[in-house]
Amino acid sequence: MRHSNTLTGFATRAIHHGYNPLDHGGSLVPPVHMTSTFVFETAETGGAIFAGEAAGHVYSRISNPTLDLLEQRMASLEGAEAGLATGSGIGAITATLWTLVAPGDEVIVDTTLYGCTFSFLHHGLERFGVTVTHCDLTNPDALKAAISERTKVVYFETPANPNMRLVDIAAVSEIAKMTSALVMVDNTYATPVLTRPMEYGADLVVHSATKYLGGHGDLVGGIVVGHRELVDRIRLYGLKDMTGAVMAPMTAMLILRGLKTLELRMERHCASAARVAEVLNTHPAVATVLYPGLPNFTQRALAERQMAAPGGMIALELHGGMDAGKALIDGLSMIHCAVSLGDAETLIQHPASMTHSPYTPEERARHGISDGLVRLSVGLEAPDDIIADLVTSLDRLSGGQLLDAAE
Repeated sequence: MRHSNTLTGFATRAIHHGYNPLDHGGSLVPPVHMTSTFVFETAETGGAIFAGEAAGHVYSRISNPTLDLLEQRMASLEGAEAGLATGSGIGAITATLWTLVAPGDEVIVDTTLYGCTFSFLHHGLERFGVTVTHCDLTNPDALKAAISERTKVVYFETPANPNMRLVDIAAVSEIAKMTSALVMVDNTYATPVLTRPMEYGADLVVHSATKYLGGHGDLVGGIVVGHRELVDRIRLYGLKDMTGAVMAPMTAMLILRGLKTLELRMERHCASAARVAEVLNTHPAVATVLYPGLPNFTQRALAERQMAAPGGMIALELHGGMDAGKALIDGLSMIHCAVSLGDAETLIQHPASMTHSPYTPEERARHGISDGLVRLSVGLEAPDDIIADLVTSLDRLSGGQLLDAAE
């Protein structure tokens, strides 16, 4: 039997990498190791494992065989040396940044960030003497002007949540390496199916595994992948000592199951989102559609260079602003108003009042999140049904007083 780690296809590795059923009594599905601690054959064996002189597991806050398989598999899919599973996406981000920075250091971040990441940076790191500098990372010259020897990490999302801004990973990585700053990319929106940031020079990649990796809205988890030395440090400091943001073995099993269909699901998410975006782009109630697959997307060339497909996320701005955005959501029948993404169900939300509510109104305006912005995660339902639900609600807006009043 050929060893699974010699396989090369993405979907094949997502199903087989790191696991041989014959090593586990023939079990086709990897076992779930529901244990908090691990037994050593002798005190000497235990001491060697504790000292890092021998391989093995000590305690599930540090490592667990089920999590280890998920970590190996995600590292393979992202093209990284090592991976680390955490209890949530924000757990992955916080465990990593607590490890990499100290008082007096600087983190440069993009203009637009997920709301809880923004909160951690400004309500967490800044309280302990770390400088957080926002920079328009869509403009590499802005990073050149901002970066210094104090900069330890350059952090961004691409596409960004929720307004779909793209950052040129290769250009940012080249600049960061001039000062030895590490590049950390949140790849939740794209997944390794569409973008693998380490191929463009990134040092670390984080995911909210709650989203596309799990794919079914039934778990909360996070992933960090990167160079082995960095991941080992994050495991033994940021995870073990600073956050305790540990993933449960059952959660790891669910993510491993989700990975088996990730490539197939992303193909459907992307194909459906492309159709939805085209319809939204011509509707009179819609002012702007932000989707990397549209010809009028301002960063289309970068999207084609950096992404295998445009993704399953769409941002749209309505002519009626805040009130129209809420009315669109309230007029839907099949599509659910919820704050996650990447699920089988199509989900819609209003960032200003939901995911990005930690921002003040002034901060939202400064960071490119308008009050009328709506975020749409296109699911796996029949595309015609998704479109029909959206168009029915949009037609009410374009024929009603909200749009007339805004114009």
